[in-house]
Amino acid sequence: MMFAYSLDLGRLVRLPVDADLAPAAWIDLFRPQPEQVDRVKALGVAVPTLEDMEEIEISNRLYREGDIDYMTVVLPGQMPDGDQTSGPVTFILTPQRLITVRHHEPRPFRTFPDRADRSSAGCASHVRVFLGLVEEIIARMADLLESSGKMLDATAKRVYDDKGATNPDMLQQALEALGKEGEVQARVRLGLLTVERMLSMFGVWTEAKKDSHSLRPLIKGMMRDIQALEVHADFLSNRVSLISDTTLGMINLAQNATVRIVSVVAALFLPPTLIASIYGMNFDDMPELHTPYAYPLALAAMVGSALFTYLYFKWKRWL
Repeated sequence: MMFAYSLDLGRLVRLPVDADLAPAAWIDLFRPQPEQVDRVKALGVAVPTLEDMEEIEISNRLYREGDIDYMTVVLPGQMPDGDQTSGPVTFILTPQRLITVRHHEPRPFRTFPDRADRSSAGCASHVRVFLGLVEEIIARMADLLESSGKMLDATAKRVYDDKGATNPDMLQQALEALGKEGEVQARVRLGLLTVERMLSMFGVWTEAKKDSHSLRPLIKGMMRDIQALEVHADFLSNRVSLISDTTLGMINLAQNATVRIVSVVAALFLPPTLIASIYGMNFDDMPELHTPYAYPLALAAMVGSALFTYLYFKWKRWL
């Protein structure tokens, strides 16, 4: 799919599907088809393939070809089937327009066009549209971290609750939730790292442009936001580790309590078992067998030995 937008009175206006791309200030390619790639190539811009975008070498992610800037970042988003993932997104800045190439759907690409004019950068040029889109991406990752923090609060409350500490099913669910939140935070952390690197390189390239003095404060502001979010992401990652360790500790305690109960029950039956084993031996000369009331006395000895063992364990506070 291809979405094209032009600038009209400081706002983004979506162009018809078959409209001429010459007046477009932003062209968004989402899982582009060959004919859509050819239309962009007709503007003099080479569109990277997914394989090119997935290259991890910095020289393949941030580079210039003539007066065209190619910048690739890795952003959290959604696949067409609904699965959450992280994937590469390439920003191509030409002297006339911004072109984005993506094969998954980060939410900012869906929400930004309707509120582009309300961004800090505004919509006076395609460069400012680019900065506004990056600002929207940063805000989205901040929302993801905030949502993750709330989820950790709820999970920690369940884990630390007295009833939750003895509920194996709840503890298992807590571990699953913590694993998912850890994945979300890892995707956000990677996105922040790649966006920070892109903005740093873009700031260097912008020095040669005529309006660099007005763009510099915007770039610095976004860099400060990213650095603050990175600290927040690290804090949440530490919380995930702490709650995970606590949950695993409670699971171990619950298992130890179960093993202790089984061990105590086994110990309670050891003395009666010993007595029953002795009088269950098949020897000819066992005087007790002919003693009156031998059977009740043996039963009493077994019950008494079990009771003594139980009281001893209670006295030692092993129960």
